[in-house]
Amino acid sequence: MFRYACMILFLVLGSEIQLSCSTEVSVNDTAHKLCLYANLNVNFTVTYEAIGKVNHTAEFILPAIVNASGSTCDKDTSTLELRFGKGHSWTIKFTNENKTYNAHDIVFTYNLADDSIFKNASSNETKSVTFTQSISDVSMDTYYSCKSEDTMEKGSVVQTLWNVSMQAFIINGTKSDKDTVCAMDRTTTPMPTTHITNATTPPAPTTPSPLPTPKTGNYSVSGNHSVCLLASMGLQISFKHGLDFKKMNIDPEHLNVNGNCSVNKSDATLVLRSDQMDLTFTFQEDGKKFRLHAVNFMIKLTNGTFTASNTNLSIWEAAVGSSYMCNKEQSYNITDTFSVNTFSLQVQPFEVNGNAFATAHECGMDDAGFLIPVIVGAVLAVLIVAVLIVYAIGRRRTTVGYQTL
Repeated sequence: MFRYACMILFLVLGSEIQLSCSTEVSVNDTAHKLCLYANLNVNFTVTYEAIGKVNHTAEFILPAIVNASGSTCDKDTSTLELRFGKGHSWTIKFTNENKTYNAHDIVFTYNLADDSIFKNASSNETKSVTFTQSISDVSMDTYYSCKSEDTMEKGSVVQTLWNVSMQAFIINGTKSDKDTVCAMDRTTTPMPTTHITNATTPPAPTTPSPLPTPKTGNYSVSGNHSVCLLASMGLQISFKHGLDFKKMNIDPEHLNVNGNCSVNKSDATLVLRSDQMDLTFTFQEDGKKFRLHAVNFMIKLTNGTFTASNTNLSIWEAAVGSSYMCNKEQSYNITDTFSVNTFSLQVQPFEVNGNAFATAHECGMDDAGFLIPVIVGAVLAVLIVAVLIVYAIGRRRTTVGYQTL
């Protein structure tokens, strides 16, 4: 997920100060006293239709550069409205319940006409989605605190909040130093019950069996009535679930495969989707070489949704018109909570001819096999030279001895 160092951004009603990082907002009432405070991180993932009737995914954060001039405070309700970018906004409303206050809905509005985020969108309309966010029973004169990630999904939009600190209905214009902690932060894992037996040696801990090698899937993406991307690989993923990492194989037989190749051939996307997860690989090319530029992942869990994204990768690199291949297992840490292992990998995202892979650029792990005979030959050559030197020295000493006699 996105992580940024925190810097302060104070927004008094009707003004904005431009800094970069997590969003911190202070709203004053008509008497110029602090009435509403928020410091939070929000990440958005939006799937939208692009030109050519293909789906693209945009991921972006709530920036520090926001405008809070639409925020309001009164005795019964307070509204935090953060406008940013080209027509986007994030709004949450608080209600006063006398001794406590609540917030039940978050409205996120995004403008598909913003080409800096929604590249090649087929529509320029503005859409809104409402998330049911239960922030309830926050004691008056305390701030709501939640450091855990809270992921919500509604239609084609996924929203994740973390490191949230918010206080409404502030008394006497002074933010409280007391907090009401969210349920997720209060949840602790119970210690297992220890049963004492007469055995002198405790049973050995069980080690989970390693997963078998995943099945190799063969994938293709078409654009302009021809195949524009080929991929063949076995996939194994690992993601953090609670305190532990969960590992699973991707079964190609239970996937829906789609993607797209841009008209100008500058990027290509492979999307692997099942009922429970989405895994997207995005390739870019600079005219000479292509590389895997981004990986986006989402999986539905029984207690929520896990998402991970990295849009600053530079792996699986090869010349445009060739393919990248690595037969041996490779492991990539996409984020600190998500990794991908590949087996029998071969990909070609551009200039695919005849629906077949072109000449492959092999990864360093595969190339290492060709170094073995070279190393052996070099060692033998050194040994031969050493033998010749010893022989020459021995013969010279013998000759000198004869001459002395």
